[in-house]
Amino acid sequence: MTTTNKDLQHFNSFAEFYPFYLAEHRNTTCRRLHFIGSTLVLALLISVIASQLWALLWLIPVIGYGFAWIGHFFFEHNKPATFKHPLYSFIGDWVMAKDMLIGKIPF
Repeated sequence: MTTTNKDLQHFNSFAEFYPFYLAEHRNTTCRRLHFIGSTLVLALLISVIASQLWALLWLIPVIGYGFAWIGHFFFEHNKPATFKHPLYSFIGDWVMAKDMLIGKIPF
């Protein structure tokens, strides 16, 4: 990380970003809401592909970000990292979900 100001942090890699991402997700309810949102996104994507109701694809960001942002604004009480680091945050959501599934991070 090249700067220390939280609002101006620059990360050179996802490996450098992920500890910051986890620190922004200390609240259990926030993490659970992220996991629910990610799981629902996968379920919706599978349903859309199976049904070929392509118009429902617009719901993916609403569901994915909706659950995550509720977790941040009402439980974690911080701004989602996606506002400053959208790509790394997107990757972080999936890595954190995987880490929750394998027990590396508590539900």
